[in-house]
Amino acid sequence: MIPTPHIGATSKDQIANTVLMPGDPKRAKFIADNFLENVEQFTDVRGMLGFTGTYKGKRVSVMGSGMGIPSAMIYYHELFAFYDVKTIIRVGTAGGLQPHLKVRDVIVATAANTASSVVKGKFGEIQFSPTPTFELLLKTHEKAEELGIKAHFGPVFSSDEFYRKWTNGEIDNLIKYNTLGVEMEAAGLFMSALENGKQALCICTVSDNAEEEESAETREKAYTDMMKLALEVAPK
Repeated sequence: MIPTPHIGATSKDQIANTVLMPGDPKRAKFIADNFLENVEQFTDVRGMLGFTGTYKGKRVSVMGSGMGIPSAMIYYHELFAFYDVKTIIRVGTAGGLQPHLKVRDVIVATAANTASSVVKGKFGEIQFSPTPTFELLLKTHEKAEELGIKAHFGPVFSSDEFYRKWTNGEIDNLIKYNTLGVEMEAAGLFMSALENGKQALCICTVSDNAEEEESAETREKAYTDMMKLALEVAPK
C-alpha cells in the first residue's frame, strides 16, 4: 500500500533507512534546509512535510509527526511497516521537570512513562514503560561527549494531554523518581518500534520549565544541538 493514506512517497526508495521526526513540520523543513544536501521533498500530505537528503554523505530523511501519540503513531507505523524504515529518531521539545534542567538543555529518553492507551491494558497489572534501542542510546552518549553537548539521560513522561492538570501528586512522584521531562510522543515511538522490530531514539530540547518558556519560532529554528546530535548518530 504505497503511497499510504498519510505519506505521499510513491516508492520506498524516496525515504532513507533513518528518519528524523520533529512534531513540527516546519522544524523538519528547517533541518532539511540547513543540514542536508541534495534535498528532495517526498510528502506534503495534510501539510506534514517530509524530505530526504544527505548529511556528510549519509542518506537521511526528516519528516514531521504532528503533536501527540495518536497522530505520530500513524506516521511511525506507516514508515516502519510500508516504507521499510529501519530507525526513527524523534527530535522534539519537552518541558523540564528536574530543577537542574535549563531551557535548551538536551534530554535523551531512556524510557517513556505514560498513561496512554498505547501501553495501558496490554500487560495486565504490569506497568510497562517502553524503551529506545540501547545501541543508539550508547552511541548518543558517546557522541554527545565528543561534541561537547550537555545531554541528560533519563526517563520522560509521554502525556496524551498538553493542558491536563494532574492533582493527585503524580507529577511530584515522577520528579521524585527522576523523570526528566514531559513530552507527547516518545512512548508511541518506542512501542511502534518494538512492535515492528525496528530501532527508535528520542532526543528532546527543554523548551520550558517552571521559570522560562520559549517562542514558537525559537522552538522551530534554534535547537541545533539536538539536531546535530541526531544527525550524527543516525544509522545509514
